[in-house]
Amino acid sequence: MSSTPWTRRKFLGTAATGAAVGIPALATGTALAAGTAASEKIALTNVRVFDGRTLSAPRTVVIDHGLIGVTTIGARVIDGKGATLLPGLIDSHIHLENVATLEQLTSYGVTTGLDMACWPRSLVDSLRRRPGLTDIRSAGVPATAPGSLESQIPGFPQSALVSNPNQAEAFVAARVAEGSDYIKLIIDIPGLDQPTLNALTAVAHRYGKQVMAHAPASAAVAEALLAGADMIHHVPLDTALTPAVAGQYTSRGRVSVPTLTIMEGFAGLGIPGTSYAAARDSVTALHRAGAQILAGTDSNHTPGIPVNPPFGSSLHHELELLVGAGLSTVEALRAATVLPAQAFRLYDRGVILPGYRADLVLVDGDPVADIRATRRIQRVWAGGIEHATAA
Repeated sequence: MSSTPWTRRKFLGTAATGAAVGIPALATGTALAAGTAASEKIALTNVRVFDGRTLSAPRTVVIDHGLIGVTTIGARVIDGKGATLLPGLIDSHIHLENVATLEQLTSYGVTTGLDMACWPRSLVDSLRRRPGLTDIRSAGVPATAPGSLESQIPGFPQSALVSNPNQAEAFVAARVAEGSDYIKLIIDIPGLDQPTLNALTAVAHRYGKQVMAHAPASAAVAEALLAGADMIHHVPLDTALTPAVAGQYTSRGRVSVPTLTIMEGFAGLGIPGTSYAAARDSVTALHRAGAQILAGTDSNHTPGIPVNPPFGSSLHHELELLVGAGLSTVEALRAATVLPAQAFRLYDRGVILPGYRADLVLVDGDPVADIRATRRIQRVWAGGIEHATAA
């Protein structure tokens, strides 16, 4: 396998020109198309519930004012006819665009989207807390070095560029003031140097913010681990992670978001020194080492980027790729439900229990037996509001 150094810059070259920031569309009301009002109480009977480990015998789950309820008194009854009820799916790596993006995510059962770069603040704020649509969190503007690929995207705020460790405090403070839920670091080589990465991470942690590291090459992973990033997004396409490096994720408590979907797409471009096998084998090594792995797709519509995983549907493909890399079906389902909820400190979702958000996906079949069953979506609820499923 080639050990040729690889960076995102080599992938994208000058292709990022024209990556304009989207303007939020008006809400279209699709969230209500399936007919469940926000305040309606319903009882889903005869559903097999995924409890994070297995499927239950057929039972009843109550949706009560947006939460999982307890009593069926006064509820409208919907017979699930033995279908499987999953917690709403969580995509741990997307790039927001507009309300249509949220609607597409929701229609595929992705009820939480964790954005890894979106600006301006007004756009991000306009997509928060949309009733009946995918609930989001966002990094806002990522930290990147002057002259980097990201810094050349039209509209990128040049005031957010970071040149040295002394600028870490101002960068993180600005993101916190803008409402960023976590801090994103772009690790390209060349790019932010190790002292600057270390300083950004330390300041973010002082503010109580988790750090997300974009690290799509072996050398970038080493820098992310050294800096102490909480989650490392992507896996290398140049050389697979060694068991020793994979073990560092586990021993240091680092979380992996491999984004195999987009790695597969980039590997398919035939760029010298890249291989999907390196990405897949990296996930296999991480799994064997006991590292926590989350499902994320890097879904985007960014002009000039040659790989654009579709919103929503690509998460189902990601689950299949994770199983292909060695995860069990249960582990893959956990990677898109309870584990990201815990990792991102979203303690009100990810499981189907009384008092939790009524983010629910009803699917035909048994995804524990065959992960492809997650694609056979019958109904979706986001915060207790039913949303029309993808055609």
